[in-house]
Amino acid sequence: MAHTESAAAHTEPPAPSASDQRNNITRLTVAQALAGANAVVVYATGAIIGNMLAPDKTLATLPISIFVVGMAACILPAGAIARRHGRRMAFLAGTGCGVLVGLLAALAVMLGSFWLFCFATFFGGAYAAVVLSFRFAAADGVSPAARPRALSFVMGGGVAAGIVGPTLVTYTMDLWPPHMFAATFIAQAVAAALSAIVLIGVKLPMPTAAERTGGRPMHIIARQPLFATAVICGAVSYMLMNFLMTVAPLAMHLSGHSQTDSNLGLQWHVIAMYAPSFFTGRLITRFGAGRIVMTGLLLSGLSAAVGLTGIDVTHFWLTLILLGLGWNFGFIGASALVLECHRPEEKTRVQSLNDFIVFGTMAIGSFASGGILAAYDWDMVLWVSFVPLVLAVVALGMQWSHANQTAGNVA
Repeated sequence: MAHTESAAAHTEPPAPSASDQRNNITRLTVAQALAGANAVVVYATGAIIGNMLAPDKTLATLPISIFVVGMAACILPAGAIARRHGRRMAFLAGTGCGVLVGLLAALAVMLGSFWLFCFATFFGGAYAAVVLSFRFAAADGVSPAARPRALSFVMGGGVAAGIVGPTLVTYTMDLWPPHMFAATFIAQAVAAALSAIVLIGVKLPMPTAAERTGGRPMHIIARQPLFATAVICGAVSYMLMNFLMTVAPLAMHLSGHSQTDSNLGLQWHVIAMYAPSFFTGRLITRFGAGRIVMTGLLLSGLSAAVGLTGIDVTHFWLTLILLGLGWNFGFIGASALVLECHRPEEKTRVQSLNDFIVFGTMAIGSFASGGILAAYDWDMVLWVSFVPLVLAVVALGMQWSHANQTAGNVA
């Protein structure tokens, strides 16, 4: 990138010691595992609760769409808190929202209030937005070569979330009859509180004066071809995952499959999302982030193709597993590209802008998928998913062409 030489002239803030780095990565990984239950619980139950409580069945996925809106609306404020008061303060504010979503959602289920449930999922989105910033925090104070591995290792904590979340739903959803899922959200609030306790011990450097006020104007950063490509690929990878996962539990329900089958499918989906994280960073270091992103996009396309072959439970499960793998390579690879687009003092601003665009795009896809499923069917949802996929593949191809041309000119 053109900014690389000038970026090198800017000094990183004092790095944490090696022991603090290990402590931070361990705690962020554990917190990622606990916090992952938040998103899993919302995705596993949101459309089903929405279908039960909504005044109009076309609004069944609105709670999940509001969840994504909460992610988009809160990522910039969370970034501002991190830039002014440090990342740990932003983390604790996020876990506070995590406790709140559980308590409000349980109350909404007990009262039968669809709109209160939507309000609750907004705070769930705020929590999820902060949780996704864990990946960037893991890279603070780590050498540039080791950043992809640190980033992906923390994301690997989601493997436990893939086990904890669906299991939590399965064993708590009927504990409080006749209020199905009320106990589930109480348990989710407890998990968020535990996550806060873990995060208190994270030791990250406080923002420098340069980070609070310095850096290039955002429009200059955003005009970088690599940044635009990273944002497009990250947004499409996350939107496709969200677009299909939002309605998959409801589509399974409408196809006659049980809630247990749906929970199990979602469990393997989340495991597939996060399990590769333990080696995705090594793959990025060896093959380059762009190739890993392309692999992720192709896997996402394959997942939709498999879904079009049938509606047996195995078709749904395989679709969700491939979708999770595609998200992992696509999103983590795109996140690694973002790390190449900013100077040290610009990191929270640039990372927050990236996530804001990603989550804003997700909100559109999340709501659209519910409407498409209600108006048409599951197959139409799958066919529509190919449109943004092609856009991302073209954008990545253009970036490769631009990079090759630039390298040729330099030579």
